[in-house]
Amino acid sequence: MTVDPRSLRASATFPPEVIHEIQRASDEGIYDIRGFGAKRRLPSFDDLVFLGASMSRYPLEGYRERCDTDVVLGTRFAKKPLHLKIPVTIAGMSFGSLGPHAKTAIGKAATAMGTTSTTGDGGMSEEERSSSSTLVYQVLPSRYGLNPDDLRRADAIEIVVGQGAKPGGGGMLLGLKMNPRVAKMRDLPPGVDQRSASRHPDWTGPDDLAIKIQEIREITDWEKPIYIKIGATRTQYDTALAVKSGADVIVLDGMQGGTAATQHVFIEHVGIPTLPAVRLAAEQLREMDMHRKVQLIVSGGIRNGADAAKALALGADAVSIGTAALIALGCNRPAYESDYEALGTRPGFCHHCHTGKCPVGVTTQDPALEARLDPERDARRLRNFLSVMVMEMQTIARACGKSHLLNLEPEDLAALTVEAAAMARLPLAGTTWIPGS
Repeated sequence: MTVDPRSLRASATFPPEVIHEIQRASDEGIYDIRGFGAKRRLPSFDDLVFLGASMSRYPLEGYRERCDTDVVLGTRFAKKPLHLKIPVTIAGMSFGSLGPHAKTAIGKAATAMGTTSTTGDGGMSEEERSSSSTLVYQVLPSRYGLNPDDLRRADAIEIVVGQGAKPGGGGMLLGLKMNPRVAKMRDLPPGVDQRSASRHPDWTGPDDLAIKIQEIREITDWEKPIYIKIGATRTQYDTALAVKSGADVIVLDGMQGGTAATQHVFIEHVGIPTLPAVRLAAEQLREMDMHRKVQLIVSGGIRNGADAAKALALGADAVSIGTAALIALGCNRPAYESDYEALGTRPGFCHHCHTGKCPVGVTTQDPALEARLDPERDARRLRNFLSVMVMEMQTIARACGKSHLLNLEPEDLAALTVEAAAMARLPLAGTTWIPGS
């Protein structure tokens, strides 16, 4: 029997992947959990281009004229703000979602590049503290592993209110990854699924948060910069309230941000893209006359120097990478392909961070798998990637006539789509039109 090709046309509303998910849900009766980040096509920094110098602008010569890259974070209240050599930091990823080898490699790479790494849920590991010259310590709603001694050992404190992959939701760590050491750090039973709280237990708004920040400043003798991390949703209001609460630095995480484990529906359907979020936050800071006084770090789908430079041009002081850092360490690298097949996937498509069966040893607590990640070798790979990012940023900045990365500005950008022009409040390329203005 010949099949009529017209009968094989997929439904736009119910394509094969949607049909598969409906059938999976009907068979299993529980929502799907996975790692990684949003896979849907979203307006992104790819929809923007730089306007390099030509007749009307004067470029800098790359081999003779400097383009500086340093940034200072925490200048508002902290006695000891952080002076970083580059405006690219490593985002918070927990010890538990990552193993000790991955944490060590990240710390070594960040140290070599003169930037920061960040702890994540579950507390501070000794590997991470010893390998990181400048370490940001996260305070999350779960309070797992939180203690005053580690607050004092850290170089900055990041209070996590929300995360881009799951704003309004708490973290997850499945029992497969809850080995005795991770469980002890979190004061939880081994082998049992862990679900973090979605909000802090001791405050319900910015006034309570201001009190909590004051307490942390007293514990740390006002030395450490205090960050507040927010998931990108009602960004202008959250930015204003973070400033009101006393933040030195705001970390803004767009919906392209990754996660070790959360509901698939969260990853794909909650939050707003990084592109409009950075513009909203920078506008709010300017309106409050706090731009560059309260520093803005942007994360969520930052993949290369071009993305980072565009975020800086829109008003960020620095960017933070998570998923890209893991990929540099080996995530989705084409190796151990039979192990990928056992997970039902292939290199380049894997999002099984939540299972603890990472074929390349990045997101696992299994000693045999973790041994596949060499901290020295993979720290070098991550350091190389960060170096390339910075060189790309400098190349772009020089082409725009800038002697410092933080001199990039919205005037250096144009948008390629109507959606991106409206979200970033930039003119559509070849026009002076900004949709909605």
